[in-house]
Amino acid sequence: MPSVDGSQPASPSDKSATIESIVQDIATAIVEKRLPPGTWLREEALGRVYAVSRTKIRAALLTLSKDKLIEIIPDKGAFVSKPSVQEAREVFGVRRLLEGEVVRLFVARGSAADYRTLEQHIHFERTTLRATMTTGTVREKLLGDFHIALAEAAGNRTLTELVRELVGRSSLIAMLYHSSNDPQCSSDEHADFLRICRSGDAEAAVASMTEHLLRIEANLRLTSDKQDRQLDLIKALLA
Repeated sequence: MPSVDGSQPASPSDKSATIESIVQDIATAIVEKRLPPGTWLREEALGRVYAVSRTKIRAALLTLSKDKLIEIIPDKGAFVSKPSVQEAREVFGVRRLLEGEVVRLFVARGSAADYRTLEQHIHFERTTLRATMTTGTVREKLLGDFHIALAEAAGNRTLTELVRELVGRSSLIAMLYHSSNDPQCSSDEHADFLRICRSGDAEAAVASMTEHLLRIEANLRLTSDKQDRQLDLIKALLA
């Protein structure tokens, strides 16, 4: 069956579609920029795509709204979120705090197998980046997945869930605010960061991750004039 954005299946067959699989399918489409900010997610249309009841669709949309990937506007419907400049800055500020703790945990607990997993991810990043230099969708997801994998290796499930949510929101922000981030630079910084972790210097590793996230934020066109006025206008019309 086609996925939510009309592409080929990214979800189970009609008979096995669950709330969780629908959530994952829509979240993936949002993170991979196939559903741009502001897209109206119509319950009836989604019900046809997944061959499930509107009740199940509503439950999936509610889950996505809790993860801040979509916004549910009373009497209007569900829309892919359009984060403001202030929200964008807050997301990266929180990421720096949380991922600093992730780094400390990883340096203290990371096993040889964890390092191999992250090294393999970096190798996959570089191989894929060389093959898809014009595909922003793949680049953003790959680079974000490194941060999720690092959180998983740190061994704190709650932190991992929070990082996963924030990485997804960061992808929306990058799409909305036209990130000029150099993916090869990000991948090189991932490799440099991992080398610092191996040295056992947790504070140096935290500083490396902080600088990495600051650079990514700096490459966003975060202006609070015209863009925010447009978002305010849209919200006012939909209210």
